[in-house]
Amino acid sequence: MMYSSRRKPVLYFKEERRFLSGKCTVYKLFGLCMVLVLVSLLWLQLSCSGDFSAVAHNERPLSQQQPPPPPCLSDSQLSAIDDSTWGPHKLALIIPFRERFEELLVFVPFMHTFLNKKKIRHKIFVINQVDHYRFNRASLINVGYLESGNDTDYLAMHDVDLLPMNEALDYGFPEDGPFHVASPELHPLYHYKTYVGGILLLTKKHYFMCNGMSNRFWGWGREDDEFYRRLRKAELQLFRPSGITTGYKTFTHIHDPAWRKRDQKRVASQKQEQFKVDPEGGLTNLRYQVESRQELTISGAPLTVINTKLECDQELTPWCILV
Repeated sequence: MMYSSRRKPVLYFKEERRFLSGKCTVYKLFGLCMVLVLVSLLWLQLSCSGDFSAVAHNERPLSQQQPPPPPCLSDSQLSAIDDSTWGPHKLALIIPFRERFEELLVFVPFMHTFLNKKKIRHKIFVINQVDHYRFNRASLINVGYLESGNDTDYLAMHDVDLLPMNEALDYGFPEDGPFHVASPELHPLYHYKTYVGGILLLTKKHYFMCNGMSNRFWGWGREDDEFYRRLRKAELQLFRPSGITTGYKTFTHIHDPAWRKRDQKRVASQKQEQFKVDPEGGLTNLRYQVESRQELTISGAPLTVINTKLECDQELTPWCILV
């Protein structure tokens, strides 16, 4: 028995060697083909079952599928998110502009950061006068109103050289009436009671009720005083900040009059006409052409530059040309 048990593996090994090394017969070929077929079928079954399971996984109801990761947003895009904490309103920050690039480089990123901290949805519009007439701040603000789009519902008439330094200042939607941010008791330069320049917020509805600003003011000054009369004529109540204790340090005025002089000349009958009320002029008789629109960023702060050519009726306002 011991001898028999030790030989079984040897006899089995010889049997198998004989099968593999023997002569090729039809039965052996048939058996080998059947083995290959069975292996192929087994491999196909395994691969198909894997594919079906993947398909079944992907065809789950949409509610059960894991959503793709959200895209990364830059800081400059955060203010555009429709977040309820930012409120439903959007401000058109309108800057009448000509050749004040040094101030603009400071103003745009400063105001973008300032308004983002206050969660004020906003868009900055630089209305750049590119014609050869004298500077017309009022007409450029009218252009800004018309070109600011339907996605903004209130505007800020904002000087490029005036920066708010107190975060308590309100730039929110002025629903009850125009809100003069740079009020006389806070502005570093202008302190008379009827002053409404510098920074003034209005809903677009209220601005339309005033027919915008008069287009008769070429050169510097007086257009704000005429607009104050329009506010009264439209029976709009003017509001101003309260509880601000920083006084004349509430704003920083970055205009340097020593090297950037304002155009204060009065040509022909301009001196007499500037004190008159313009009963018909404004949005209704504004004439201009948009040369181009440019979407830019300054230190990551987005802005829209609208290069504008104003038109002048020299019979009505011959002082649009400086002689």
